[in-house]
Amino acid sequence: MPEFDAILFDFDGVLVDSEPVHCACWAEVLAPAGVTLDWEFYRDCCIGIDDREMLRMMATRAQPPRNWEELWALYPAKKELFRARMTGAPPFAPSVDALLGRLDGQYKLAVVSSSSCSEIEPILVAGGLRHYFGTLVGGESVERGRHKPAPDPYLLAAQRLGAERPLVVEDSAAGLASGRAAGFAVLEIQRPAEMAELVSRRLSRCKLE
Repeated sequence: MPEFDAILFDFDGVLVDSEPVHCACWAEVLAPAGVTLDWEFYRDCCIGIDDREMLRMMATRAQPPRNWEELWALYPAKKELFRARMTGAPPFAPSVDALLGRLDGQYKLAVVSSSSCSEIEPILVAGGLRHYFGTLVGGESVERGRHKPAPDPYLLAAQRLGAERPLVVEDSAAGLASGRAAGFAVLEIQRPAEMAELVSRRLSRCKLE
């Protein structure tokens, strides 16, 4: 029996290097509200968590402190800005399409992201990759309070696919914790550019064991 029957990919930082774009879009819409978001804070504290949690942190850091729900009202503008920038030229590495083409038919595939499906699906479609994935689980797919690092997003993806032995591919601490809490094997990725090689290496090791 194969070690894995499905592969569950995080989106931002795994399939595509979109975190700098997320940060830039949030910084642009927050600036008129008097809230400054820099890359260092975003990189260290915000990757892999729900946007509401990020905005709660940003609200307390603002001078003077803000009501986070006022900042959340800016989310539609941020989402549209991100969609326009990412669908115009989806920054998927060629190795991602090649990898998914090899995996297609051998494993059930899903994307599990803290971003909303309405953000990530148009980018996958524009990049010609959407058809590889049996399901997408976004931040709106689970109840509030049950986002990564809770296991719910990965458990939901496995349930939808009918998978029993998934491999989770993640880059953030919250995502890795989510996959482990679900009881699944996890593969940590540092940069999207290395993802295809590391996944191929991990699956090749399975065949040799």
